[in-house]
Amino acid sequence: MLFPTVTFAFFLVIVLPASWLLMPRSTIWRPFMVAASYVFYGWWDWHFVFLLVGSTLGNQLAAHAIYRERRPGARKAILAAAVCGNLAVLAYFKYTGFFLSSATNVVDRLGLDMAPRIVSVTLPVGISFFTFMALSYVIDTYRRDFRPVSLPLFAVYLSFFPHLVAGPIVRPSELVPQLETPRDPRHVDAARAFGLILTGLFMKVVIANYLASEIVDSVFGAPGEHSSLETLVAIYGYAVQIFADFFGYTNIAIGVALLLGFRFPQNFDSPYTALTVQDFWRRWHMTLSRWLRDYLYIPLGGSHGSRIATYRNLMLTMLLGGLWHGAAWTFVAWGGMQGLGLVLNRFLQDRRRARGLPEPRVTAFGRAWRRLATFNFICLAWVFFRADSFGAARDVLKQLFVAWGRPSPLVTTGVVVAIAVGIGMQYVPRRIPELVMARFSRLSPVTMGVSLAVVLVVIGAMGPQGVAPFIYFRF
Repeated sequence: MLFPTVTFAFFLVIVLPASWLLMPRSTIWRPFMVAASYVFYGWWDWHFVFLLVGSTLGNQLAAHAIYRERRPGARKAILAAAVCGNLAVLAYFKYTGFFLSSATNVVDRLGLDMAPRIVSVTLPVGISFFTFMALSYVIDTYRRDFRPVSLPLFAVYLSFFPHLVAGPIVRPSELVPQLETPRDPRHVDAARAFGLILTGLFMKVVIANYLASEIVDSVFGAPGEHSSLETLVAIYGYAVQIFADFFGYTNIAIGVALLLGFRFPQNFDSPYTALTVQDFWRRWHMTLSRWLRDYLYIPLGGSHGSRIATYRNLMLTMLLGGLWHGAAWTFVAWGGMQGLGLVLNRFLQDRRRARGLPEPRVTAFGRAWRRLATFNFICLAWVFFRADSFGAARDVLKQLFVAWGRPSPLVTTGVVVAIAVGIGMQYVPRRIPELVMARFSRLSPVTMGVSLAVVLVVIGAMGPQGVAPFIYFRF
């Protein structure tokens, strides 16, 4: 079920009041919310509801077994089994075709006729997200950072529909305490919730979908047919598209959760204003960045070893982070580029500290230059993220240099404005949207409702026909 659809609107109109009516009685509310979330998830393919149920039961059993066990070796063995089980399910659905096709390519290059039969496996929507949340629950229990809860409560945590298919990745300590006690409807910031939802709809329906249909899909689909200017604008367009798409989804998810009385962590903080690659990852998909840091980078050794070990840990983390995004070598290359950027940042910091040099003073010009350099590096990496293969990525990059002067009909005023809006909004001071939401909250209910209806109509009129699935659904 997609957020910006009439189907979801009807779903929310039913679930929202029912949730508030049942919330004082947790023994009824929790099964209701699990059932509603399963309907939301199963709307795409009901068969995969059983996968979610299996993940819930398996991880609940593992967490309680770890918590009750007192022998360190046994606790570690249960944890290893739980982690391997989660990753095995994820690997089967997400990477079976990738590994088999890679093996086929290797066998073909060796001149052997032993190519395995390619198995087609349908990827369940959101499997990476709820698997990572399940791993957080089990690992935090092992670390004694969290005490396992009842099965109904854990089932709500794992399946809660606002975050189920594309995050944000919410830790047990961030959501479970909110689920344990009924929310107070008098404390719901409805103005902020509606503001987030409308902003998300605008970014997804108007900005992301428009750029995809007007230039990005055409250029990346057949780069040789387009001019260098169109190719350059399409690369910038995709950078804005993926931000608007995922930022839009996250805003809708956070807004819907807020209407239900729950607060999710922030997932984006103006990532294209970053001064370095390290700064970018502190601002982009922040819940994933923190997950990779706490459950992968630090267990690998983090920055507590030698410099070489630190660089290795950074690179491994980003390579695996790239593979998490998709089952293709282009995603691994994207992760490798991000890893190289992080390693370079750390190397320059280490060299400065080794020489006893102070932090360099950043002027306005220097800040602008660093932002421009970082943004263009991120855009270069996005080419590999978006391309279907290395050959396609090569063709896009090649087209940047060989077709200047050709007609560029796809570079329209609308495309340029959409890119400018997608980037420029990240430079708007945070106090301005907060001020707008504060004033919106003081409107009368009738005026607020009319304003929401008008904005929805405008968004619908400005967006292209139909609603494309969110990009991160396939991760």
